[in-house]
Amino acid sequence: MVTLQVQTVTFANIEAVIFDKDGTLEDSTDFLRNLAQKRARLIDAQIPGIGEPLLMAFGVQGDTLDPTGLMAVGSRRENEIAAAAYIAETGRGWLESLNIARRAFEDADHYLKSRPPSPLFIGCLETLKFLCDTGVKVGILSAAPTSDVERFVKYHQLQPYIHFYQGVDEGPSKPNPILFLNACKALKVNPSATLMVGDAQGDIDMALASQSAGCVGICWNTSRPNPLKGADVIISQLDEIKVLV
Repeated sequence: MVTLQVQTVTFANIEAVIFDKDGTLEDSTDFLRNLAQKRARLIDAQIPGIGEPLLMAFGVQGDTLDPTGLMAVGSRRENEIAAAAYIAETGRGWLESLNIARRAFEDADHYLKSRPPSPLFIGCLETLKFLCDTGVKVGILSAAPTSDVERFVKYHQLQPYIHFYQGVDEGPSKPNPILFLNACKALKVNPSATLMVGDAQGDIDMALASQSAGCVGICWNTSRPNPLKGADVIISQLDEIKVLV
């Protein structure tokens, strides 16, 4: 166990730290915006006029991605259902709407699959390595599909520092506490000895509901800070997480 100091807040007896991926470790804003635009264009090609409302639903306006919007914090399944709901408003049946959305999402994946994962934020690798070297177990818990999380870990060669990673496939998504509790179980640690670090309200709510050791919010874009209610502390760089000797 270690004691972590984050700005003026101290977290004692910490055995593990679980990180979100998108927006926390991975600078994925551009990729998520491009993916949302591709999905919307593919659906708009079949149902003209639906593209712009879909982009608004995804949380994309022009060249900006809302860090609290559906694309940024929702699972793939939640985005599919939202897209299908907009399609259904055009008079199509639900199953047809869901199939149109699913095919568009698959086609968008195929179009963008050759792109490598987004870059790590500055200092992320050093922080993960530092925590691992001090004996802290490190996990990643993302709303992205597990296959995407695995690709991210392998591409950035994080395997030596990550003890557990998990995404959201067909099951519950954030902020359902079962995700955090299952991650703690896999890491063989108690939630009360586990710290959550994330950039979205779902990360904070999930950790609070799990009775975690604490919640550290992160906002890399200080010009548009996220209102993360319930976070014990909000940082702008991961190197603000320090181990007290």
